[in-house]
Amino acid sequence: MVVGFYDNGRKRRNGRPAHRRDQHTYAAIDLGTNNCRLLVARPSREGFRVIDAFSRIVRLGEGLHASGNLSDAAIERTIEALHVCAGKMQRRGVDRARCIATEACRRAANGTGFLERVQAETGISFEIIDPDEEVRLAFVGCQPLIESWARRVVVLDIGGGSTELSWLEIASDGSSNLSAWVSLPCGVVSLVERFDAPDVQDVSYEDMVGHVEKMIGTFEAEHGMARHLPSGDVQMIGTSGTVTTLAGIHLDLPHYDRRQVDGMVIAFEDLDAVTGRLRLMSLAERAEVPCVGRDRADLVVAGAAILEAVRRVWPLKRLSVADRGLREGVLLGMMAQDRVGHGTPAANTPGEPHTAADAAQ
Repeated sequence: MVVGFYDNGRKRRNGRPAHRRDQHTYAAIDLGTNNCRLLVARPSREGFRVIDAFSRIVRLGEGLHASGNLSDAAIERTIEALHVCAGKMQRRGVDRARCIATEACRRAANGTGFLERVQAETGISFEIIDPDEEVRLAFVGCQPLIESWARRVVVLDIGGGSTELSWLEIASDGSSNLSAWVSLPCGVVSLVERFDAPDVQDVSYEDMVGHVEKMIGTFEAEHGMARHLPSGDVQMIGTSGTVTTLAGIHLDLPHYDRRQVDGMVIAFEDLDAVTGRLRLMSLAERAEVPCVGRDRADLVVAGAAILEAVRRVWPLKRLSVADRGLREGVLLGMMAQDRVGHGTPAANTPGEPHTAADAAQ
């Protein structure tokens, strides 16, 4: 047990002397509806260098749509993963950290109680962030992927329990302004549970797409962002397990490789081909596909349905793929606050496990 390990980077309580300001070791945890993700990093001239990482599919929000609570099994899975995170952070000498929880803990009636137990048992203190903070952090994490020609960027973050969409205006000097955003109460886990469809063959794919398209349509009707598409200077960036998984399948990777996926640009017609193949497979067949595995087999087509709904409302031709997001935004934010490492993640950032089976402790 690592009780009192840290408290969101505000103070050090494990008895070790703190590093000088320019020697901080930083950590960020993103605890979502489906995944628990950790990055440990130190500042570098290019931005930061990742020295440790951990990712595990915990399905914290499993059953939340029906019950309104986090289940006992989901809580135990998640706490087990967070013990791994706490051990890594202690071994790496982390003295600045911020740990955020998103949609599952926002929605669950027992979300706050769960996080209190997490702190008592692991020493990790979480904060539940609002959707607008989630949008902001995802944008900060993906900002290095914005193309020089883009004057507007739509960032798509497909989560387990929610999907965040943000539109940004990019000035000629590179500065950005968030012009519109929405957090849809629909992610890969909640969509599968709503349609009771772990195997998409049991439900119409079009029903799932239509359900999400209606929600996005309400946002579009209010803000009219589609009017910008004919200008040809709108870039779409996708950051989620769905997007990176589909990209990995398109590349026919024998196993997931972040270095080949992060930053690539893929045509939507190629994504359509991948989705079409997955839709024809049984659940067991999808589980055997490299980059999918058992933990994503029942979710990946639901994620593709969300992506398709976005494209129907805003019919762009290409998608920039980001294997980065909230954690990178959190790390850059802390480093900026400490006035070090104002930049992007270093090019030698190592890949991290993409499926639970690969997530070695």
